[in-house]
Amino acid sequence: MYVFAVNFILIFILYLGLSKYRKIRIGGQDARPEFSNWAWLSMLFNAGIGLVLMFYSVAEPILHYSNPPYGEPNTLFAAKNAFNLTYLHWGLHGWGVYGLMGLGIAYFCYNFKLPLGIRWILYPILGDRLRGFWGHLIDIMAVVSTLFGLATTLGLGIQHINFGLDYLFGLPENVNMQVVLIMVITLFATASVVSGLHQGIKALSKLASILVIILLLFMLLTGPTIFILNNLVQTTGSYLQTLVGAATRMEIFERTHWMNNWTFFYWAWWFAWAPFVGLFIARISKGRTIGEFIVGVVLAPTAAIIIWVCTFGSTAFHLELFKGIDLTKSVNGNIASALFTVLENFPLSTVSIFFVVMAGVIFFVTSSDSGSLVIDFITSGGKERTPVWLRIFWALLEGIVASALVLGGGLIALQTGSLVTGLPVCILMLLLCYSLLKALKRELHVKKQKKLSGQ
Repeated sequence: MYVFAVNFILIFILYLGLSKYRKIRIGGQDARPEFSNWAWLSMLFNAGIGLVLMFYSVAEPILHYSNPPYGEPNTLFAAKNAFNLTYLHWGLHGWGVYGLMGLGIAYFCYNFKLPLGIRWILYPILGDRLRGFWGHLIDIMAVVSTLFGLATTLGLGIQHINFGLDYLFGLPENVNMQVVLIMVITLFATASVVSGLHQGIKALSKLASILVIILLLFMLLTGPTIFILNNLVQTTGSYLQTLVGAATRMEIFERTHWMNNWTFFYWAWWFAWAPFVGLFIARISKGRTIGEFIVGVVLAPTAAIIIWVCTFGSTAFHLELFKGIDLTKSVNGNIASALFTVLENFPLSTVSIFFVVMAGVIFFVTSSDSGSLVIDFITSGGKERTPVWLRIFWALLEGIVASALVLGGGLIALQTGSLVTGLPVCILMLLLCYSLLKALKRELHVKKQKKLSGQ
């Protein structure tokens, strides 16, 4: 189900970006973007993926190298294939899921003048029945998915931040410290969400993007530059060349559980996060044409991820294969150490690790406050101006749930639970494809009739 859905959705969203519908503008032909391209891209990337990707850019390729789905581990073939798999999990398919959900919510909100919410993406199918039971059911599912999905991700991210603070300042790396860090950073997130979209989330997202670009340039200049650039060309080409086969692989002959632990889990995770990220993207995308939207939400983040993963992943492999540094052992021992272990081997390691920790904290804050804002929209019936106390409540609740999961050791269990959480969203999004296409066809038909009648 998941493998079919992610492939179908990617084909569908790319079709919209190339078709006659690409010129339709979210909010109507006279609408103009509320945010600059830089602010827009920074916010959607920060909300969608920033925190976890930053740390897994080294860990995941190394883990695929040491434990590949097929072939011998710790070989040159495994090293090449590790990048294909990482790009697959973080690239076009996942952002296609986000893009479809975001486009559906934005289009029905701003073009149909409906409230900003998940339920309305099926308006052409269910109509005003969405004001009752079915609409409430969809919104409840979205709130639960957002709250627990965010809490899980924040709980995972705090482990990496804790490791970095231990390296820099000697703070103990344990569960109690992680809970303290979650609560402290949650207070910053609360302050950000109270400040609103323009003063809080936008400013922090732009700052995080600047820090990430500085880190990227630092690694390009101090790392194995030629090796990174050559690998960028090679792995990008390999990813595109093998995309269809890798994205439809079902592991039916190997009879192993690698796909369950990795690819299938990722597809479920993208679906589980789609209501949160999609609604946030919808809120900031008014005024964009469908073509611009798909380039900005699907293609641009994928390109950024490939560059980031290749830069830090290539550096890790250069250390592993040519410098005799056993990163495989380090990463398998503690995933949180992966990026920090790489940076240790380059000049100004204390400064670069400090930048990583700061960027991680900001990503934590922007993910939390974006999630709080989204849940606030949903639970208030789509209102964009809501009481401050309600935003504070959701921001604090996310921190409490994340802390409870860390203390209870429930992060891995909830990760597995995302396989279930993502399923109703998956079905909802397949229905969205029909709903959105029906609405877009109708809009073009109405425009054509008006043009013929001379209006």
